[in-house]
Amino acid sequence: MEYRPLADTGLQVSVVSLGCWPIAGMTSLDVNEADSLATLHAAIDCGINSFDTAYCYGRDGESERLIARALAGRRQQAVIATKAGIHWGPDGKQCKDARPQTLQAHCEISLRRLNTDYIDLFYLHAPDPNVPVSESAGAIADLVRQGKVRAAGASNCTVAQLEEFAAACPLSAVQPCYNMLQREIEADLLPWCRQRGVAVLPYWPLLKGLLAGKLQRDHVFLPGDGRAKYPMFQGEEWQRNQDLIDELRQIAAAAGKTVSQLVLRWTLTQPGITSVLCGAKRAAQVRENAGAAGWELAPAHIEAVEAALQRRGRPSTRTAV
Repeated sequence: MEYRPLADTGLQVSVVSLGCWPIAGMTSLDVNEADSLATLHAAIDCGINSFDTAYCYGRDGESERLIARALAGRRQQAVIATKAGIHWGPDGKQCKDARPQTLQAHCEISLRRLNTDYIDLFYLHAPDPNVPVSESAGAIADLVRQGKVRAAGASNCTVAQLEEFAAACPLSAVQPCYNMLQREIEADLLPWCRQRGVAVLPYWPLLKGLLAGKLQRDHVFLPGDGRAKYPMFQGEEWQRNQDLIDELRQIAAAAGKTVSQLVLRWTLTQPGITSVLCGAKRAAQVRENAGAAGWELAPAHIEAVEAALQRRGRPSTRTAV
């Protein structure tokens, strides 16, 4: 495994992080406690030390509770990131609430669920349209001063919102959507973070499994599989993406890697990317994703990927949860 600095925090994070939304079992099919714990243990065994979760991952914090169980006795080896400011309403829909008192309360609950007295990286999960970002950031700065949080981050923010956040609280990390087909942040957010030494840990590097190369062209999504609602998984976009995957398979084979390892390595070569957040619900997925570390893409393979992306053309995309 490779490790990179998390901005200037003194923390080192594995270049492959474990995204712990799938183990919450809310939108992923066939999730169970035994497999989820095995997934977490496999990550640790592969040298992954970066675990990303959130207050709202699960109806009652299932993701955070499972992380606590898996890391029992090994807390010091891990960099735990959690997020606050989103919770589930009585109607089962997500509610954004990033008022300072809510962020404080979410932090306290997450600390108990995670069975720890500090959180390494605490994100504003998403801006609340009813609360100035500066107020939310100020609350997180208070948590840092209290020693409950070691470093502050912001997720799903525009550059303008990041600037407002950073003016109220030292900003160490940003979590945006980013992958081969969703590259909007290259225009502004990535350069902004590079200039300021802010770590970037993108989610969806495999675009909800599409870029892992395991969904065949004739794949039929089962009822309850949330991916079917996204344009990338529909109609002409789906066929063009499958054409791209066919090319990526050839490039990956030439590199002696799997498609997901090729895609993740490509992502890690992009300037400013610190670590990729890879969701998983099975140990085998973690082991494969961890194989993105420890090697470099040859220039010819990078050129081949870029040429394949050019042929694929600009996709119909969606960047935020």
